[in-house]
Amino acid sequence: MSALIFDTHAHYDDERFDEIRDELLFDMPNQNVGAIIHQSIDYQSSLKAVEYTKKYPLFYAAVGIHPQEVKEDTVFSCEAFEPLLKNEKIVAIGEIGLDYYWDTTFKEKQKEILLKEIEFANRHNLPVSFHDREAHADSLGILTSTKPKGVVHCFSGSVEMAKEILKIGMYIGVGGVVTFKNSKKLCEVVAAVPIERILLETDAPYLAPEPFRGKTNNSAYIKYIAEKVAEIKNLTTDEVLNITASNAKMLFKI
Repeated sequence: MSALIFDTHAHYDDERFDEIRDELLFDMPNQNVGAIIHQSIDYQSSLKAVEYTKKYPLFYAAVGIHPQEVKEDTVFSCEAFEPLLKNEKIVAIGEIGLDYYWDTTFKEKQKEILLKEIEFANRHNLPVSFHDREAHADSLGILTSTKPKGVVHCFSGSVEMAKEILKIGMYIGVGGVVTFKNSKKLCEVVAAVPIERILLETDAPYLAPEPFRGKTNNSAYIKYIAEKVAEIKNLTTDEVLNITASNAKMLFKI
């Protein structure tokens, strides 16, 4: 494998990286990793993301409020987030979206915050990193009506939903789940979606691919995801890495 890895979705501020973060990230070029987009979950982590882009040469970042962080008193402040965009390595608004898996108490509040974040992204001509978990109908409805640029990360919907996402002009994010034995639905999505509309991601430290399932994920493991996508698409691993990296550079203007 000679092609460079572009990880479009990772969370390196997670405490699992506290003891190994610097060693791991400064070694990434030796692991064929060429770029990483670090995702935020709230305003404080967005500030940390800005600092990471200054410290780690491979880093770009997204800023925003994750749906799991939304509570009754959550506010998305354009005035707070706008100054962060002065950093040219802030390339997206994320991780944003809807999540009804853990708690549906704040469903309406999630939608309210999400709409403000998409409006903010569209106004600044930035793509979104969109999280959709157990919220397919509402997610698709909002994306269809607001038409942001971006990617539905860790895609878990059907082939039919994927086709609707493509019609909007968005990309499909594929991670370690595609390597799991029970990933038939995602494999069908990968087969149906043109390789020019697929982005690769880790969601590190989560969702490590086989043969590391259950371990702490990191960007170097994308090669295992690329191998599986290559098998499905009848391409070489290098072709998958090169095309998906080109897709990411185009979307995030890198």
